[in-house]
Amino acid sequence: MSRIAAGSARALRGHTGALGYLICGWGIAWRELLRFVHQKERFFSALVRPLVWLFIFAAGFRSVLGVSIIPPYETYILYETYVVPGLAAMIQLFNGMQSSLSMVYDREVGSMRVLMTSPFPRWFLLLAKLKAGVLVSLFQVYVFLGIASLWGIDLPPLGWLAALPAFVAAGLMLGAIGLFLSSLIRQLENFASVMNFVIFPMFFASSALYPLWRIRESSEMLYWLCQANPFTHAVELVRHALYLSFEPASAGIVVATGLIFFGLAVAAYDPGQGIMGRRGGPGGAP
Repeated sequence: MSRIAAGSARALRGHTGALGYLICGWGIAWRELLRFVHQKERFFSALVRPLVWLFIFAAGFRSVLGVSIIPPYETYILYETYVVPGLAAMIQLFNGMQSSLSMVYDREVGSMRVLMTSPFPRWFLLLAKLKAGVLVSLFQVYVFLGIASLWGIDLPPLGWLAALPAFVAAGLMLGAIGLFLSSLIRQLENFASVMNFVIFPMFFASSALYPLWRIRESSEMLYWLCQANPFTHAVELVRHALYLSFEPASAGIVVATGLIFFGLAVAAYDPGQGIMGRRGGPGGAP
């Protein structure tokens, strides 16, 4: 893989115009898509978590956690209908962390260091990796929505299309957070613990599984923590879009958070932290 990246870098060295950017971006995205195709267990594992919650937990919680009429819903809904947008966003959350894990691995083996020798700016190369991860998450999300529809969850047909920009924005934000974490983690074996430390608080301290008004009834402090959680706004952006509504506050927070974390990731990313650096390669310790 490193030889391929080096060859691509040399081939594009004289093509830094629009065509060169297009070829480079497509090459990075194609590599990530091939990796996803060859890792079929990654696809199924991404669907197991939300489907278990939808088929098992939601059935058990239906009588306990019925949801009253709140935007964007215009009538009373069952609990499984409420959790579908949050579970779809959960797929993107886990995929963003999974993509960042691959970034740590690529840096460990030195392939990202070789890629960074191309004439393209660092922000573009990292953005291409980020967009490839979002494409993978979109495929997983829409497969999940299809299964949920077969299960009896009623989603407006136009909502599938209207939610696409929301899923893209949410995927970019969550991928940027994962990209920033991968910039800070120096060793692959430390990443799993950091993923759990980030994923589960973000997921459970949000509106993915229960409405915020229910959280506020039990704890005012937890309610404001959920409001400060960017994942909450990603979920609400997706939820409103699926039902042909728009939540401008959530959209602004999702976009701003994505830009901030992507900027931090670009500033913090150091491809020399990998195995080449530790073995005394260029930029490493002698």
